[in-house]
Amino acid sequence: MSAKQHPLRLSLLIALAMLAFAGNSLLCRAALAGTTIDPAAFTALRLFSGALTLWLLVLMHQRQWRPGGNYRSALALFAYAAAFSFAYTHLSAATGALLLFGAVQTTMIGFALWQGARFNGLQTLGVGCALAGLVGLLLPGLSAPPLLQGLLMVSAGVAWGIYSLRGRGATNATGDTAGNFVRALPMALLLCLLWRDQLQWDLPGAGYAIASGALASGLGYAIWYAVLPSLQAATAATLQLSVPVITAVLGVLLLDEPLSLRLLLASIAILGGVALFIWQGRVVAAQR
Repeated sequence: MSAKQHPLRLSLLIALAMLAFAGNSLLCRAALAGTTIDPAAFTALRLFSGALTLWLLVLMHQRQWRPGGNYRSALALFAYAAAFSFAYTHLSAATGALLLFGAVQTTMIGFALWQGARFNGLQTLGVGCALAGLVGLLLPGLSAPPLLQGLLMVSAGVAWGIYSLRGRGATNATGDTAGNFVRALPMALLLCLLWRDQLQWDLPGAGYAIASGALASGLGYAIWYAVLPSLQAATAATLQLSVPVITAVLGVLLLDEPLSLRLLLASIAILGGVALFIWQGRVVAAQR
């Protein structure tokens, strides 16, 4: 832990960041299930309010700002945001968060394998459990989520995994993220143009989208990047295990969503598998 962060302050910031990440799923699902806003409009408003919030945060620390990031990362960001919105037209907040998290972690683990990483038996078991949980959640059945929306959320997770991998080692993560949000705006406008025949919104839906962009995305990412230097990589990954759990609990309390046995078993497989992988990674690192 960095000496710059008081333990209590760090804990509060981490809790706020995890709530913000869960809030994205809750706000998007609430908007698309309970208002007339469509997924394209939600995506555009989310990216716009996120870009504005991040731009203001950057200007608070430096007088002049040149957009960081790049168009490839912005494309990954846009792909994540768009697929995320369209997926939540028919997914519960908990199911969407679990699929997203599982796909992100699988993408990053797959990239490590592609780079030549070698995992021990328990790490391989953990990856296998997580993949089995993802597949099991999407298999046809009475309680299965719609396949198209499920695959869209998996695609969103892959895009976010790519975005995260591209941002590794950034010296100014908040500035780069702000630049990527700005660069993603024309893509969101193009989406709205292509979707114009079905484009619609109302004030409650727009409010949810703006809150998702400004608070859950812009402010949430800024807080997370502020605490990351004080955390070990394995600790940061472990903390993110809480996001689908927080989403599921708040989905039940705030959105009256049910918790099916399929979702519960998939959660145990995915979160347990990833936790085993992370824990074994720490054990291997400690033995070297």
